[in-house]
Amino acid sequence: MARKLEGKIALVTGATSGIGLATAKRFAAEGAHVYITGRRQAELDAAVAAVGNATGVRVDSSKLEQLDALYEQIRGEKGRLDVLFANAGGGSMLPLGEITEAHYDDTFERNVKGTLFTVQKALPLLAQGASVILAGSTTTIEGTAAFSVYSASKAAIRAFARSWILDLKDRQIRVNTISPGATRTPGLVELAGPDTAQQQGLLDYLASRIPMGRVGEPEEIAGAALFLASDDASFVNGAELFVDGGQAQV
Repeated sequence: MARKLEGKIALVTGATSGIGLATAKRFAAEGAHVYITGRRQAELDAAVAAVGNATGVRVDSSKLEQLDALYEQIRGEKGRLDVLFANAGGGSMLPLGEITEAHYDDTFERNVKGTLFTVQKALPLLAQGASVILAGSTTTIEGTAAFSVYSASKAAIRAFARSWILDLKDRQIRVNTISPGATRTPGLVELAGPDTAQQQGLLDYLASRIPMGRVGEPEEIAGAALFLASDDASFVNGAELFVDGGQAQV
């Protein structure tokens, strides 16, 4: 059976753990050569070894000069990009009344600025008909206490997709958003702090709110990302694909 991304060149940012790493593994298994980025070299090296057909580049997506260096390397080595998953980002929790300028700047630089310039600077490399996937979140349509800044940043991501498909229509580049629900990733469990019991308590609480009765696994989000990256989604454009076990749908 033909692999879904045979011969494709893909980039997954923020791919040293969690959803990004699982997606990079899936893309590589389906035939793509995958560029992956991360901010810490040791974790990046480990991820490259785990993915296999991959090239790791140390990049902070909010630093424009680092994005320039990344794309110059891809241009020199492969000459194009067929798939871009702008996955790098993150956030922390602070309730209204305690939000600081530093908290706001960190969240919006990582999620909004990073995503914007990751995609914009990739444009000269993106092939005709390429697939761009943006990392959204169920927090854009359901309230979460102490998470308003992160939620607002992910709402901006959703807005990007709707407008960018118009900017890129002449090149037939598809832009879609994938919005995971609660997923068992390091980024999620670390919101509960370092205590293992507290981390499990958070996962159990989140699972209780999901119609499927459990949190998602990174590999399940990766499967949805593969769909959006592949020709199976050739007429899917500007959509938001929720992969949340029904969490934000009830």
